[in-house]
Amino acid sequence: MWRTLALASAFFPGLFALCIRLLRWAAPGWSLKDRILLSGRLVSTVQATMATVSGITVVLNCKDVVYDRHWLAVEYIWVLVPYMTYDIYVMYLCHWHKSRDRGIAEKKHSLASVWSFLLQERLMVTHHLFILIVLTPITQHFRGELGDFFVGCIFIAELSTPFVSLGKILMQLEMQDTLLHKVNGIIILVTFFLCRILLFPFMYAAYARQVGIPIYMVPFRIPLHCNIANASLIAPQLYWFRLICRKAARLYGSSPADKSR
Repeated sequence: MWRTLALASAFFPGLFALCIRLLRWAAPGWSLKDRILLSGRLVSTVQATMATVSGITVVLNCKDVVYDRHWLAVEYIWVLVPYMTYDIYVMYLCHWHKSRDRGIAEKKHSLASVWSFLLQERLMVTHHLFILIVLTPITQHFRGELGDFFVGCIFIAELSTPFVSLGKILMQLEMQDTLLHKVNGIIILVTFFLCRILLFPFMYAAYARQVGIPIYMVPFRIPLHCNIANASLIAPQLYWFRLICRKAARLYGSSPADKSR
């Protein structure tokens, strides 16, 4: 546990700093804000890939969805804890640099700038804090030695993140009108829907199949805190999926003339 926490605490900030340094060499004309934005998205992609691979490994190795164990289901949580902490700070840095570009001259790390960040990114910050404060104790202690399969499923939810990051990178590079951006948009829709929306019915169906009950009985058979945790996780996913659908409608539904206005 402690070694994993220490390694992850050094790895993500270190990779972020390395990306910024490499971008300063590769793209000397870029501003610090642009290098921070791109570096954050690259690190996010790396973490999401690690989580997805870990999740797939756990799911494939847990034939019994209730009792089978896999060490990654426990160990990777201790990778997520420092990552989520790091990511909140990187989101703050991105917010501060964007605000400064808009002419908002709040002092860095001041109470006003932090409060502005918390207001603007309240949903994402709440999501991260929920994982740190609620899900971490549930997955590491309260569930005992049960349900590694379901922890692996939650890790797989990160599959859509690399494509979301790629979409933001393409927009940052002003490549939003390219075929790559449009194809990537379709992949985002599909992966987000499959891995962040259908994931939850899939987990309930897997449990129902394992214990031999109808799927509609599952919420009454599993602990209440599992239902609450799942509801708390899927709620923001539904909101974000709605936003993605709206962006996709604008991207694929607008004519070239509309986009040029």
